[in-house]
Amino acid sequence: MDTIKEKTSRPSLSTMKKSIKHSIALITGATSGVGYAAGRMLAIEGYRQIIVTGRSLAQIQETAAQLAAETKIQVFTPLELELDSVSSVQSFLAEHVKRGQPVDFLLLNAGIMGRKELKLTAAGIEMSSAPLIGHHQLTVGLLRAKLLSPNARIVIASSEAARGDVPLFSYTDVAAFAAKYFQGDRTAAVEALLHSGPNVKYQPNRAFADAKLIGTLWVAALARRLPSGMAIYAVSPGAAPATNAVRNAGLLTRLVLIPLTKLIPGMSHTPETAARRYLNASEFGTDVSGQFFASPPKKLTGPIEAMRQPHFHDRANQEAAWQAVVKVTGVDLS
Repeated sequence: MDTIKEKTSRPSLSTMKKSIKHSIALITGATSGVGYAAGRMLAIEGYRQIIVTGRSLAQIQETAAQLAAETKIQVFTPLELELDSVSSVQSFLAEHVKRGQPVDFLLLNAGIMGRKELKLTAAGIEMSSAPLIGHHQLTVGLLRAKLLSPNARIVIASSEAARGDVPLFSYTDVAAFAAKYFQGDRTAAVEALLHSGPNVKYQPNRAFADAKLIGTLWVAALARRLPSGMAIYAVSPGAAPATNAVRNAGLLTRLVLIPLTKLIPGMSHTPETAARRYLNASEFGTDVSGQFFASPPKKLTGPIEAMRQPHFHDRANQEAAWQAVVKVTGVDLS
């Protein structure tokens, strides 16, 4: 399998500096952790404008100012974006339409683990899946408004948890779940997982793994729908415990798994190393669009590679994920 080394510089940087200076990036969840690190690295590597977003306008304005102070580069544009609010996504899109600036690199970084007790958004979506719903609305909105450049690259944060070989995490077999409870209707099965609805026993770690799995399936389906020249990838940041995404993790994860990953060499890495995975992926070609890149099987760090497990490549599951998200949001590309 092809692997991408995380600690080396971008392989084609020397030939891309001129074009990068004329490019625009958009990052969701940029107030801390991997999103913040990615913003800083993109500025240093020459992006002309970096739109950073967060749930609070005051907080993201503070983030943009801090990034500018750290990098000594004035390229950051702060905009409010609350992904679990349809009105917030629509307001963001309206503002971006007025600006009329096509995005070259869309980094869908925002994510969160579910709480110990089931919590749904106002739209009835389980919290772990809420970022995917908002990212779908955002991405399709940008595509409809022609606000992604012809050769845009899209990266969405995934997780090794979706593989099913991470301790304390397991995913739902969509086909078996559909066969058992939904007369084989996989779209209905995925929709139930998004809502943590009928026949779904809520478990925070499983909900998180399912959300990330559905996200990788959504990526594969979207890749088939993108205009020629554009590409999308699901990329796991790896184990980077120094982020806010784990703030709602269960006790076993927070008190056992996360401390272990910090203590054992090779079990975790910094937000900067995690962000480098995203930046490396922004240079991938269209030939691998739709694929999921993560650490080698049973590992949480190390060079990333395309995941080959069958459940990521089941086209019926991929289309079911797309149709379920479309049904939940009412937003499609057609």
